[in-house]
Amino acid sequence: MSEPLYLTLLWHMHQPFYKDPVRGEYLLPWVYLHAVKDYYDMPAIVAESPGAKVVFNLVPSLLEQILDYASGEAVDPYLSLARKAPAELDPSERLFLLENFFSANKQRMIEPYPRYLELYRMGGDGIPGTAASQAPLFTERDLLDLQVWFYLAWTGEAARRRFPLFGELIRKGRGFDAGDKALLFDTQRELISEIIPLYRRLHQEGKVELSVTPYFHPILPLLCDSRIAQVALPGASLPKIDIRYPEDARGQVAHGIESFEKLFGFRPRGMWPAEGSVSDEALGIMAREGLRWTASDERVLSQTLPGGLDEEREELYHPYLFQQGGEEIALFFRDQVLSDQIGFTYSQWEAERAVADFVGRVKAVRQQCRAPRVISVILDGENAWEHYHDNGLPFLSRLYAALAQMPGVEPATFSEVLERVPERRVLRHVHPGSWINADYGIWIGHPEENLGWEYLAKARQAAVHNSTEVAQLLAGGDSSDEAARRACKALYAAQGSDWFWWYGDDHFSPHSGRFDLLFRSHLINVYRLLALEVPGELHEPIKKQRPAGFVRGPARLITPALGGAGEDYFEWLAAGLYDLTRQGAAMHAAEPGLQSFFYGYDLDYFYFRIDGSQPLEKLLQPGDRLSLHLMGGGEYRVEMQPGDGEGELQLLQEGRWQPSGGVARYWVGRSAQLRVPLPALRVNAGDRLSCYLTHSRGVNLLGRWPTEAPLALAYAGPCLGLEQGTLTDVSPPESNAS
Repeated sequence: MSEPLYLTLLWHMHQPFYKDPVRGEYLLPWVYLHAVKDYYDMPAIVAESPGAKVVFNLVPSLLEQILDYASGEAVDPYLSLARKAPAELDPSERLFLLENFFSANKQRMIEPYPRYLELYRMGGDGIPGTAASQAPLFTERDLLDLQVWFYLAWTGEAARRRFPLFGELIRKGRGFDAGDKALLFDTQRELISEIIPLYRRLHQEGKVELSVTPYFHPILPLLCDSRIAQVALPGASLPKIDIRYPEDARGQVAHGIESFEKLFGFRPRGMWPAEGSVSDEALGIMAREGLRWTASDERVLSQTLPGGLDEEREELYHPYLFQQGGEEIALFFRDQVLSDQIGFTYSQWEAERAVADFVGRVKAVRQQCRAPRVISVILDGENAWEHYHDNGLPFLSRLYAALAQMPGVEPATFSEVLERVPERRVLRHVHPGSWINADYGIWIGHPEENLGWEYLAKARQAAVHNSTEVAQLLAGGDSSDEAARRACKALYAAQGSDWFWWYGDDHFSPHSGRFDLLFRSHLINVYRLLALEVPGELHEPIKKQRPAGFVRGPARLITPALGGAGEDYFEWLAAGLYDLTRQGAAMHAAEPGLQSFFYGYDLDYFYFRIDGSQPLEKLLQPGDRLSLHLMGGGEYRVEMQPGDGEGELQLLQEGRWQPSGGVARYWVGRSAQLRVPLPALRVNAGDRLSCYLTHSRGVNLLGRWPTEAPLALAYAGPCLGLEQGTLTDVSPPESNAS
C-alpha cells in the first residue's frame, strides 16, 4: 500500500482525587509519587526522542493535585512524616513508616539498592503484620535512611538525569543526614513544578497532542442513565434509585474542558472518556461540547458492528464518525493486544526483544489487512513503569526510535490522523461499554457498588431539594454562592470511577478502606456545606471485611490458556482470588514465597494459578515439587515441577496417595497454572472445596499455604454469573478464615 499507516500512542494520566475535603489533607501519596516518577519521566522521554509523536491525556482533577504539590501547599501525612526528624517520631509514627514506606515494586525499586533492600528485610520482608515486631530493630539512622529511600526509589530515570542530586544520593546509599533529606524534597518539589510547563512546551512544539477527560473521571454513560448497564449485562442488578443525571455528565465534560483551557491556554480537541466508556448519549454530550475526537476499546467496536471484527480485525484500523441527531464526533478504537503487550507483558522482557515484538506486530497489521489507516494504542501512562527496568526509559526510547524509522508507518496524533485521512466510517449507534469486557460490570452491579450509587443519589437529591443554587449549578447555570459551588464539586468528586473500581470483588487493594473513606467523605462534605444533617449511614464503611486473604469469589466462567498467555490480566479478571501473603506462611526465612492464588472454572475444568514473589521457575530448585491439595468428597493432590507437563490427580486413601484416574495439565514458569477435569473431582453446583498448597524438596516440607485453615473455594456450577450478572454469592464462609 502506498498510503502510510499511522500509529497513535495515547498515554492516559490519571489518579483519583485523594484530598479529603473535610480535613484538607491527602489520604494517599500516589499523585506525589507518580509525579516524581512518571508524570515527569513520560514527557521528558518524548522530549529526548527524535521523531516521537504521542498523545498525553490528562485528567483535570489530577492536574489540580499536581499544582497543589508544586505550590508547596499540599498537606500530605506521608510527606510530613518523611520530613520529621526520626528522634521526634512517636511509636505509632515509626510503625506507620515501616508499614507504608516499602510500598514499591520489590524487583525494580527495592532490590537494586542494597541499603533499601537491607531495610526491607529488617522490616519483615513485606509480610503483612510483621512491622510491629520489627520496629524495635530500627535505629534513628535506619529510620532516616528509610525516609530518604522511599522517596528516592520513586524518582524516575529521566528525573535522575535532569537532577544530579538524585544520583548523588543513590551513590551515597546510606548514612543520610537531615541536609540530604531536605535537599531531596526541595529538588522533588522543583521537579513537580516543571511537569505542567513541560507538557505545555511539547504541545507547542508539535511533539505531543494534549487531550482531556471529564473533570473527576466519571463513567459518563452510567451518569447519563444507569439502566444502560443492562444492555451489555442483561442480568445485572442495578441500584434501587435510578441514576439519570445527563446534566452532571455534561457538567463533568464542560468543567474538564474549561479547567484544561485555563491551564494550557487552548481548548482540547480530543477526549479519552474515563475507562474508555461510551454510549450514544455520552458521545452526544462530547460532540455538543465541541470535541472533535474520542476513543474506546476494540471490543466495543466488535459489539457495535453487525458482524463483529473479522479474523484480521481490519475494521479496527480506521477512523470512525459517530453521527446522531445532528451531532458528530470522530471515534478511534484501541488495539487491545498491542496496548496490553505494553501494559502487562513487555515489562519482563529485554527492551530490544519487546520493541522487536511490537514492531513485528505493527508490520503484520500493515501486511495482512487490506487498507489499514491507523493503529490506536491506548493505555495507562503511569502504573506499568514500576515493573520495567529503569522505569521504562530503555524500552520507550527504543520504541520511539524504532517507530520513527519504520518504513510505511508514521507516528501521529489523533488530530493529525483526522487531517490526513479523509475517510470516515459512519456509525449511527455504538454498543455501550468500556475498555473492560465492553460492559460496566466493574463499576455497577455488586451490592457494594450499588450502595455507593444509592448514597450518591441521596446526597444529590438532598442538595438539589435544599439549595436552589445547587440545582441551578447542576442544571448548567451559574451562582456566586461559594458553599453551593463547593457542594457541586464534592458531588462531582464522588462520581469518579475509582471509588466504584475498588468496591465489589473485582479488584483488591490494601488501601481499599481509604478509597471507601474518601468516597463517603465527599458525600459527607455535600451535607455539611449545605448545613444539612449527615445521614448516619455515611459514617459506616461500605467496603465489607473479608476472611484473611480473601479478595473475591469467581464472577463468571473462565477458560484461561496455560502458559505465558495465561498470565494475561483479562484471562483471570473474573476468577476468584486469595492474597496468600495474608495467610501467614513463608517459603524461606528471607522469602515471602507465594503471593496470589486465582481459581475459576468452565464447563469442563477447574483452573488454578499461583503467583510468587519472584518467578516460580527461579524459586523452585531442580527436583522441587509444588503441590495443590483439594478436599471435597475426598482429598486430592497434583504435584508440579517447572515446565509444561501432566500430573496424576492422586487420591488419599488409607494414608497413602493412590492414582484416582484423573490427569491434570500444568505449566510452571513465571507463575504456576493448572487445570483439573471437573468430573474427576466429583463436584456439584453449590459445593465448596477446600484447598492448600505445599512446596517440598525431597522428603522435606519447605512451605504450606495457608498454615492453618485451608482456602475455601466455592463452586457455583455452570450457571455462574448468568442469573445476576456478577453477583452470584461465591464468598467463602467466615468460619474458614485463617
